[in-house]
Amino acid sequence: MGATGAITDVAGIRIGHVQKSGDGWLSGVTVVLPPPGTVGSVDVRGGGPATHETDALDPTTLSSRVDAVVLTGGSAFGLAAAHGAQRWCEENGRGFPVPGGLVPIVPAAAIFDLGRGGDFSARPDEAMGYAATAAAAAQPEGHDVERGNVGAGTGAAIGRGTYKGGVGTAAITLENGVTVGAIAVVNALGLPFGTSPDAAKAAQVSEPAPSQAPPPLNTTLVVVATDAVLDKADCKRTASAAHAGLARALAPSHTLADGDTVFALATGAVALDRSTQTARQISLITLQSAAADVVRLAILDGISRAEAVTTAAGTLGAYGR
Repeated sequence: MGATGAITDVAGIRIGHVQKSGDGWLSGVTVVLPPPGTVGSVDVRGGGPATHETDALDPTTLSSRVDAVVLTGGSAFGLAAAHGAQRWCEENGRGFPVPGGLVPIVPAAAIFDLGRGGDFSARPDEAMGYAATAAAAAQPEGHDVERGNVGAGTGAAIGRGTYKGGVGTAAITLENGVTVGAIAVVNALGLPFGTSPDAAKAAQVSEPAPSQAPPPLNTTLVVVATDAVLDKADCKRTASAAHAGLARALAPSHTLADGDTVFALATGAVALDRSTQTARQISLITLQSAAADVVRLAILDGISRAEAVTTAAGTLGAYGR
């Protein structure tokens, strides 16, 4: 299930992780910090999302640039991490110009990992978001990306809370020189396609008795990045197409108990062939097909890199190992 490459193969993209484990903690934050001027959009497909500022990424809204994307644990509480990323961006001159200053555009999405370290109140805050953004900014160009039990993947689980999930990444370069990469935080209700019958049985979805706790909530978060020149509508379509990779990797996906969300970023360094309408369509279809492929690889990478964890709340095994 391993993947090659990383989202940082897209020039200018940097990733920062901050996490806490032990003393009731099992959660963290991952920040995707793109170069200034990056265009972005989003497509939310899951039935239980926890998101921040995603409406600003609709193609019909005023701003088109994205200053950072925050992926966090802590469910809706963890969205506070986005304020830390905004503060870092403002301090460093990144944001949408308004009279008197800048307003950084920092969308965010969270996974549900509350209580997986044993303490329901141990969840990311503004300080962790700031630290993760600063960590991303400190990385060199084209840096390797930590994977598995890091950042927002620290408390991630798959298969109804049976196995450990985590952070994965992948990238490919197309024949026209365009690079497409993805980073995924895999916290899914489902399991990878091809799961063995024994593993599937251990994590099977069944109706809980009234006396039992409700089933765990889940979400797979993805950021797709490319160096192609795309407008906001192109990014929206790319995010939509990339959801196919999520559906190819996990069964089931996009359920009522998942908050599956895909962001798409375009740095605009490489022009696509738009000489004719046909050339434009072929260029976009090729790129968007690649986006689905790298999302599938990033998800499987995140699962394969995740290590077993035991906390006061229980044990999450390593899938396939």
